[in-house]
Amino acid sequence: MAKPLTQRTQSSPSQRPLIEWPTLAMVVICYAGLVGVLAWGDGIGVAGSVVLLAVFIALHSSLQHEVLHGHPFRSKVLSEALVFPAVGLFVPYQRFRDLHLQHHYDPNLTDPYDDPESNYADPAAWALTSAPIKALYRFNNLLLGRMLVGPAISLWQLYKDDFAAFTKGDLSILWAYGLHVAGMIPVLYVVQGAAIPLWAYVMASYFGFSLLKIRTYLEHRAHEKVPGRSVIIESRGPLSLLFLNNNFHSVHHAHPKLAWYKLPACFAQRRSHFLDRNQSYYYASYVDVFRRYFLRAKDPVPHPLMAGAKQERELEHQ
Repeated sequence: MAKPLTQRTQSSPSQRPLIEWPTLAMVVICYAGLVGVLAWGDGIGVAGSVVLLAVFIALHSSLQHEVLHGHPFRSKVLSEALVFPAVGLFVPYQRFRDLHLQHHYDPNLTDPYDDPESNYADPAAWALTSAPIKALYRFNNLLLGRMLVGPAISLWQLYKDDFAAFTKGDLSILWAYGLHVAGMIPVLYVVQGAAIPLWAYVMASYFGFSLLKIRTYLEHRAHEKVPGRSVIIESRGPLSLLFLNNNFHSVHHAHPKLAWYKLPACFAQRRSHFLDRNQSYYYASYVDVFRRYFLRAKDPVPHPLMAGAKQERELEHQ
């Protein structure tokens, strides 16, 4: 059962600027990039277009994340209008918004039932899982696997859970998907007139989701202390920009209303505080993350702090 949300912020809404121009500038860059790739796809080629589109589609999702946290306008309606086009095709914005805000109830972080973004399984349920599915989820726990099969697993879980909620009478699900279909219409209209085929755009949408899986791969860990569950990746390179500094994830969870362009400075000013707070759950860069975990799992699939996890580990090593 989802619990009431408590979102801390460093400033009241009245102290925020009327328009957060850096975020609005990123919105313009995102849409200009998408339209530019679609318009000049002939010259770029299908392969190059897919790669570039994936980058801008991932950026659009990062901007959706900013919008659901109250940026760049004080008006929720205006902000959500900016990301209304369903650029990524697969995930309805309203479902992303509602599930992500549920995820921000920090005491539930990593819980397989109460955290909708958890990648852990209940050890009791895991023990009853078939061997092929276990193999799939173990592969998903490598960074390589998370990028290749992670989007498909996440989408299957989302659609399955949403269908179950809808059949139980949750009509907000229908509304969310209806708006999503409406948001797909202008996107598909532009794509059908572009030089690249529709299948290439669909592939780019999947690869955009794969890029986002780099960010979410180790955002959270199982830890007894709630603040110790969120990571800091002190990167300020291309991936950090693509993810709008959400790699400073412990800072984001401490101050979820803080705009993306203020996160690095907030961390720099209180570095020791945040590293003490998150029990030094820290990586220097995404290069470090790839080096360690591209072909090696960081975590087990069963939640290591839930009842039955110890017995499951013992069974797997027999």
